[in-house]
Amino acid sequence: MTKLFFLSGLMLIMSLLSGCKDSQAKSALVVAKTCIGNDAKFSIEFFKTNNQGKRDAKGINHVIVFNPKSELLDFKVNVGLSHRLYVKDNRGKFRKEYIPKQFREIITEENALLNRQKPLAAINADYIGTDDKPQGLNISRGVEYSGDFKNKRSSLGISGGIPRERRATIQAGRRQEAILNYNLVGGNGRFYRGGEFKDICRDLGELACRSAINRSMAAITDRGYVILLVNDKKANSDMQFSQLNQELLPNMFDDVLTGIAKNNCLGKIQEGILFDGGMSPGLYYQNKIYVENFGPIGSVFLIYKKAS
Repeated sequence: MTKLFFLSGLMLIMSLLSGCKDSQAKSALVVAKTCIGNDAKFSIEFFKTNNQGKRDAKGINHVIVFNPKSELLDFKVNVGLSHRLYVKDNRGKFRKEYIPKQFREIITEENALLNRQKPLAAINADYIGTDDKPQGLNISRGVEYSGDFKNKRSSLGISGGIPRERRATIQAGRRQEAILNYNLVGGNGRFYRGGEFKDICRDLGELACRSAINRSMAAITDRGYVILLVNDKKANSDMQFSQLNQELLPNMFDDVLTGIAKNNCLGKIQEGILFDGGMSPGLYYQNKIYVENFGPIGSVFLIYKKAS
């Protein structure tokens, strides 16, 4: 009888140990899966996080991370126009007759197609003026649709060229290398420069800093990955609000972006820029609009999955 109890106990311990190993193995797989920056073939992924940058199915931060060098992706910029993108007038100049358009319209219309393909992902970008024109530097596949602040405000860009040579940039005005001026979207409020974080609350002013605190932003890491993030309590997804899961004040940008970069092996944040907030933030991924507001959009940055 004693021997029987001993064997039963031994089997139970071995079963528990085996279960622990299986659990650890599954846990390791989860960790490995989320560390997308270590995957040489990584192209793009959508997920949600809390304000520490930790993945959370009920997080308020809606995040798209992508690799500009991926051969599976392509890019384009769209703006609100009363005509087709890239159309010229009788004098051979590009027509630029701007009209106000909301996020849903500007990402689903004919001008949002690339090689007859609709976008895989989209985020709102530039600020819009009272004249319905985008205010910053916007270039769509080499054609410029810019506003009065194009040389003063920073913009996010994805260069042209073959995929493995593409580069993401954030800086003010046109880039010196022509190939870098291929797809650019304007923004405002630069809160990372050369890897240094800056709380830009004073620069934004009281309204944008403390009142209109739904955010739309982009960041680039030192490994070349791009993080797009929209934080809005009106998002069309399940969210659970808490102290670590709320709308972002400027001093919180560092925590969430650094957390995302670290938890996904993306490197260190080098550059960061705000897109239009308030009534403008919008985010779309794989046939679903996760965030949508009803203000007019200055420009949108569009990502496409190349047709096989």
